[in-house]
Amino acid sequence: MTRISLARIIADELATLRRFDPGRRPSGKARRVEWSVKLPGFGIRYYGSGRSTYIVQSRMNGVTRTITLGNANVLSKSQALNCAQRILLRAQVGEDPATRRKEVRKVPTYDDFLAIYWKQAAAKWKPSTCYTHACYRRLHLDQAFSGMFIDEIEQSHVLTWFNKVSVNGGPGAGNRCFEILRSMFNHAERWGMRPEGSNPCTYIRPNKRRKCERFLSNQEIARLGEVLHRKLRTHPLHSTIVQLLLLTGCRVSEIKDLTWSEVKGGRLLLHDSKTGPRTVWLGDEAQMLLASLERRGSSDRVFWNKQTRRPVAEMHGFWAEVRTEANLPGVRLHDLRHSFASHAAARSETLPMIGKLLGHSRLQTTSRYAHLDDGRVLEAAERIGALIADAMGERRSLNHNTMCDIGVVIHDR
Repeated sequence: MTRISLARIIADELATLRRFDPGRRPSGKARRVEWSVKLPGFGIRYYGSGRSTYIVQSRMNGVTRTITLGNANVLSKSQALNCAQRILLRAQVGEDPATRRKEVRKVPTYDDFLAIYWKQAAAKWKPSTCYTHACYRRLHLDQAFSGMFIDEIEQSHVLTWFNKVSVNGGPGAGNRCFEILRSMFNHAERWGMRPEGSNPCTYIRPNKRRKCERFLSNQEIARLGEVLHRKLRTHPLHSTIVQLLLLTGCRVSEIKDLTWSEVKGGRLLLHDSKTGPRTVWLGDEAQMLLASLERRGSSDRVFWNKQTRRPVAEMHGFWAEVRTEANLPGVRLHDLRHSFASHAAARSETLPMIGKLLGHSRLQTTSRYAHLDDGRVLEAAERIGALIADAMGERRSLNHNTMCDIGVVIHDR
C-alpha cells in the first residue's frame, strides 16, 4: 500500500464519518498501546499529551514494522479496523507497506526535482544555453506542477501545461520547454524516481515547426554585394562580417565572436561552435577579407571597434538597413547560411560534404538541401535509363514505342 492509496482510503472513509466522542483517555505522560483481541497486530497508541492514534504492527520480510493509520479523533475504530485488515492481508502475501511508504517519501516533489536536475544538467550547457533555459524556467517551468511529486505527474497534466505554454509563450517556446521537461522525466527514470518507461511526454506531439528557410538567388546576392560595398566606408566591420557569413556558411555567433587565435591561415579552428570544436575552410575571398583587418593579440576579438574600444556585439540594426537597401524583405542573417548550402547543393556537392562545410553533427540536418539539386538527379536518371534501354536494345522514341504498343494490342484482338 502506497502513501497515495492509503490517503485515498482514509479520504473515502472520512466522507461518511461524523465526529464521535472517543471516551475518556488515560492520563499520565507514559505512552502505551492497547492491542485488539479481534485482530492481532491492530491497536491504539495513547500519548501523554492526550492524543491517540491507530497503528498496525506486523512482521514483514523478517522485520517488525509499525504503521500509523491516523488520529483516533478522525477515524472511528471500525474504519481503522477495516484499513488494518487490508494492510495485514497484503503483508501476508509478501507486500511491505512500510517499506513502500519510505520509498514514496524519498521521491521529491516536482519543484525539488527541478532544482536537482538543473544543477546536474546546467553544468554541461553552454553559457548561451544556460541563459536561454533560465528564461524558460523562470517563465514556464517554475511552479508548473507545484505540490505534486515527480512520480505523480501524468500525461494529462503535461498536456494541459504544454497547451498553456504554447498559447502564452508561442509554439517555439512551447517546444523548447517541452524538450526540457522531457529530458527531466528521462533523468527521473534513470535515477529511480519514476518507473521505467513512464515518461508522460512520450506520446505528446510537439508543435509543428514553421519553416523559415530562405535562399538568395544570384540576382539577390548581387544586390546584397553592391550594398555591402557601399557600407564598407561607414561600417567596415559589420560589412565584413556579413560577407564572411555568406562566403563561409558560418553561424552569426561563430564569425562575430571570432578571435585571432582561431584564425589559422586558410582555415578557422573554432574552439566552441554549436556542435563543438570544428574547422572552417576559407576560400581566397574570405582569406583576403580577414587579411585586410588589423591583427591584434591572439585572445583579442577579430572584429574590434577602435572608436568604441569594444568588439562588435550587435548586428540586427545594421542588417535591417542593408536588407532594406538591397530589397530583401524578410531575409534573416541566418538565411545567408542557407544560401551558402543551397549554392553548394546546386553545384552537386554531396550531402556529407555540405554537412561538413556547415558543421552539422547529423546528416539528417543537412538533408533539407537535398531537393535543391533535382535537375542533376533528373539528368542522372535519364543517363541511367538510356544505358539500360541500350542494353535491352529497345531505345526508341516515345511516339514510336506508343504506336507499336497500340498495334500489338489491336492485332491480339
